[in-house]
Amino acid sequence: MEEFHRIRRLPPYVFEQVNRAKAAARNAGADIIDLGMGNPDLPAPAHVVEKLKETAGKFRTDRYSASKGIAGLRRAQAAYYGRRFGVKLNPDTQVVATLGSKEGFANMAQAITAPGDVVLVPNPSYPIHAFGFLMAGGVIRSVPCNPGPELFHALERACAHSIPKPTALVVCYPSNPTAEVADLDFYKDVVAFAKKHDLIVLSDLAYAEVYFDDVPPPSMLQVPGAFDVAVEFTSMSKTFSMPGWRMGFAVGNERLIAALARVKSYLDYGAFTPVQVAATAALNGPEDCIREMRETYKRRRDVLVESFGRAGWDVPPPRASMFAWCPIPKPFDTLGSIEFATMLVEKAEVAVAPGVGFGEHGDGFVRIALVENEQRIRQAARNLRRFLETGPEKLHNVVPLAQSR
Repeated sequence: MEEFHRIRRLPPYVFEQVNRAKAAARNAGADIIDLGMGNPDLPAPAHVVEKLKETAGKFRTDRYSASKGIAGLRRAQAAYYGRRFGVKLNPDTQVVATLGSKEGFANMAQAITAPGDVVLVPNPSYPIHAFGFLMAGGVIRSVPCNPGPELFHALERACAHSIPKPTALVVCYPSNPTAEVADLDFYKDVVAFAKKHDLIVLSDLAYAEVYFDDVPPPSMLQVPGAFDVAVEFTSMSKTFSMPGWRMGFAVGNERLIAALARVKSYLDYGAFTPVQVAATAALNGPEDCIREMRETYKRRRDVLVESFGRAGWDVPPPRASMFAWCPIPKPFDTLGSIEFATMLVEKAEVAVAPGVGFGEHGDGFVRIALVENEQRIRQAARNLRRFLETGPEKLHNVVPLAQSR
């Protein structure tokens, strides 16, 4: 049977081979230390959980909610932007609550993309940045992910030579997967470039609160004129350790926010009202839980860098995000990231995310997520030391492994 049109546009799920290796190892009794998926393991703040319990079952809370988010939640998000970034938002026209930032991003792509539109997307990048537009009928042109001159040179070439002319640009800092960070001067250049070339800018700021050097990542909307071209996406998944609650936001340009709200009005009735009330309590409540989250990930980062380094794998210390972006160590750097990640599961009982899953330019890297406690990270390092010490033997074994697929 012929594949459906939109499914044909999606590549095979590149993490599947590693997932199969994890499942097989666990079925055989292995204790896999899973540093692959960016799935926060910390508990949601107690006061947020209590607010959910308090609200659930109350009169009318089981009914359909508001697709763009209840008014109190949108006001709370606007207040957060005011405190954190000094950015004033109109909660009625410049804020939409989304079912996680991923859903918001995908539906924004549906709202603004015509068939064949060219969209500029970093490579490597979080998959929805490209695939959201692919599913909407767009065409992706890759640009470098580092926020430097090379990116702007590539953007200029893309705008000069792409037919049709690009319509949108995606940026994501702190970056998933590379953990790169950007400053306000970079965003000023992005806004100026977007205005020069009539581009929409979609900024993914999901890791705004996960930073380690006392320099909080800025918002693009702090730049004068950014509201003319940009929408920014944030998430409660990492900031408040609420990934399963599926709560995020899109904020910014009124026309773009209205387009997203209109698409969503046809597709969903918003998150469960008690979840929205609890999310409001999180945004309006004490920020001790955010500082504790940040300190936990910083300790894990430091343990990862130190213990993996002693094991023989130098990990560049990330300045932000909950990930480390690591070059494949010698003598395995001749392998693709899928083969290397599969070997780590099978030979070291450690799971990481292959870099190629974030774009072909990520294939010499793997992404390590800080989603296990410090003791488990040290255990992963001990496993890796044994694996790396017998590297040539393991590398030899990869040839029949690859041929058997």
